[in-house]
Amino acid sequence: MSIEKNTPPLGGRGAGAELNVCLSPSLIPLFEVEDYIVVIIDIFRATSSICYGIDNGAEAIIPVSEVEECVAYQGKYSHYLLAAERDGKVVTGFDFGNSPFSYTKEKVAGKTVVLTTTNGTHALHLSRNAKKVVIGSFLNLTSICTWLKTQDDNILLVCAGWKNNFNLEDTLFAGAVVDQLKGGSFVLDDAAIASNDLYQIAKDNLDTYLKKTSHSERLKKLGIEADIAFCLQVDITTAIPVLEGEKLVKLV
Repeated sequence: MSIEKNTPPLGGRGAGAELNVCLSPSLIPLFEVEDYIVVIIDIFRATSSICYGIDNGAEAIIPVSEVEECVAYQGKYSHYLLAAERDGKVVTGFDFGNSPFSYTKEKVAGKTVVLTTTNGTHALHLSRNAKKVVIGSFLNLTSICTWLKTQDDNILLVCAGWKNNFNLEDTLFAGAVVDQLKGGSFVLDDAAIASNDLYQIAKDNLDTYLKKTSHSERLKKLGIEADIAFCLQVDITTAIPVLEGEKLVKLV
């Protein structure tokens, strides 16, 4: 007599959904992103600015990988705002880069922004085939965690890093998300556990801990320490940007 195995259904919270962390965009091919809700993380500064812009009424933000793609929108949609950043600097000839101070209500409300950055939009481009792509930052930490708790899918937290290298600020944010979600029925991978352990070390003095990061040093050399402080604010926005087609819009 054969005995049938009781195989649990794949995916879903009841089956023990995965909560995984991808520590670098170069590791994305190791995951079947089609099986995940992906959260893109680029704390300094792309995802922080995207969250702030969408919360401030931007109609949409279109992420593109290359500067040339951004330029291509200029001829087709002259009313779009074009934003491009490379190595922390605004690319010459563009309206602005990815400083959160460029995404105020006065500048972006009702507008569409086409954005390319060194790290964040690259990670997003590689994740575009996921079940859903959303944007996370300390600015909308509680909102995105609250929403993620209601989802019945595997979750992949993708750290944009710096030019495909590991970085502290994105990993710490991933750890902060894991900290809020780990009490549920999620199954954590080693990277999620490590991210959360790192967050436990840093959480009581996040600003001081992250001052020693390599990207903080890059931004300081550019004289934009205020951007660092702004991006480490917690829960000043509630909007969750979600990728719909080619556009990031407010999740409703």
